[in-house]
Amino acid sequence: MIAKIFQPNNLLSILFVAVCLVLSVIILMQEGKSEGLGSISGMADSYWGKNRGRSVEGRLEKLTKFIAAAFLILAFVLNIVK
Repeated sequence: MIAKIFQPNNLLSILFVAVCLVLSVIILMQEGKSEGLGSISGMADSYWGKNRGRSVEGRLEKLTKFIAAAFLILAFVLNIVK
């Protein structure tokens, strides 16, 4: 039983499920992109808009990109292996 879990296909599948769960959680943690009426009056260029990459939201965006890339690569590899 334990030997079957450690086969390459099963390990990749377990890793794929973990990446799917992490990606879902990270996406749900992010705020919405709508700026509402603030974008009309130019409030979108505020301090927080300019320094977004340093904020938690900016880090979540970067992490989402990396996890999404891992998701696509794992999906491609699993399709080839199986």
